[in-house]
Amino acid sequence: MMRIKFMLKQFLKEPFWFKVLIIATLVSSILFSSSFFSGNVFYQSLSKLSAAIFFTAYGLKFWFNRLTSGIFVAAAVLCIYLSINVFF
Repeated sequence: MMRIKFMLKQFLKEPFWFKVLIIATLVSSILFSSSFFSGNVFYQSLSKLSAAIFFTAYGLKFWFNRLTSGIFVAAAVLCIYLSINVFF
């Protein structure tokens, strides 16, 4: 619970452009992964790419903590791999 409170406080201290980037990528990832867009592979790939941008942004933000940063970067790499793998 302390980690979640820390991330929320950290998010509120961020500049406006970072908040917009995080919220936009999170919303687009959720939106494009919904069942409304399930029939088109392009939207599913776009959802995974926006999730990768989300994880990369937080991975770079938490660079001082190598474990947390590594988890976020690994999730971003996995999302990019899944996004590209859809087309092959």
